[in-house]
Amino acid sequence: MSQLFIGPSCLGDAIIATGLVERMLADFPDAPITIACGPVAALVLRMTPRLEHVHVMRKRGVAGHWLELWRAVAGRRWRRVVDMRRSAIPWMLRADARHIAPRARPGEHRVALAARTLGLPPLAPRVWLDDAMRAEATRLLPAGRPVLALGTGANWIPKTWPAERYAELVRRLVGRGGMLEGALVATVGSDDERAAARPVTAGLPAEQVLDGFGLPMPTAAAILEHCTLFVGNDSGMMHLAAASGARTVGLFGPTDDVLYAPWGHKGLVVRTPEKLPALLAQIRRDGEQRTLMASLAVEDVLAAIAHRWPSLDPAPNAPVPVACDAGGR
Repeated sequence: MSQLFIGPSCLGDAIIATGLVERMLADFPDAPITIACGPVAALVLRMTPRLEHVHVMRKRGVAGHWLELWRAVAGRRWRRVVDMRRSAIPWMLRADARHIAPRARPGEHRVALAARTLGLPPLAPRVWLDDAMRAEATRLLPAGRPVLALGTGANWIPKTWPAERYAELVRRLVGRGGMLEGALVATVGSDDERAAARPVTAGLPAEQVLDGFGLPMPTAAAILEHCTLFVGNDSGMMHLAAASGARTVGLFGPTDDVLYAPWGHKGLVVRTPEKLPALLAQIRRDGEQRTLMASLAVEDVLAAIAHRWPSLDPAPNAPVPVACDAGGR
């Protein structure tokens, strides 16, 4: 019998849940998995090992997407159903076991919340890469050169650091005397984020820039696995970088880093001077059409990076094997 995982819609939430998916695979090594999730989440969850099928849930009126899911999965018995969406679907299926995501505790990181669905301590997010995926990243990256990766986009305008700040950060990091002098600058994200990011690398020679916008998710993850440092907004790319094992600097303002900080010992949060409640009040007053990250100074980001990592070893991360271990971690 197979397992069914009903997962998130957003990319970042899907990456956060990958540790839980890995544990599901480890618990039943002979059971394939079917995943139901949103179209953007599917970009990363399609990389799951022993994947039987991905049911992409596109929102329909009057809960039509839930009816479509039920029709797709109701005709069989499941070894286990794990539901991150807290829907009624698990109770409408024949299953040996059902696990529903619990309600969040105050101040609980979403990685910890996902793991509590199975009553477990936090399960670190991860990405599953094979030799072909890594070979494509190797083809795109110059051998032996440090890589600064940037996640300049996000799904919400208020949490995007201005492009001119990224441009200054790049000059300070990869220019003469910078911590990553001469590094390749790789931008990652969706195709529609490319135009807004043009000023970030406009002053660099073409051979120093890798335009990774629109790359397949496995290729982007493999590039991040090799990067020396990632800097980005609170976004799916930030979580992908952390899951790939990169040193990950997450820039936060009107979102809660307590809940969404890049997971793991290589994560670093740099916040705006304003506290979260003040920024949320500003959104309620002025709307969501402009960034609320402009008060975060480049100097503060550079200082935080230098304090955390006085030197940046350009060597790539050791590859993480695709297979799950016995403990799922």
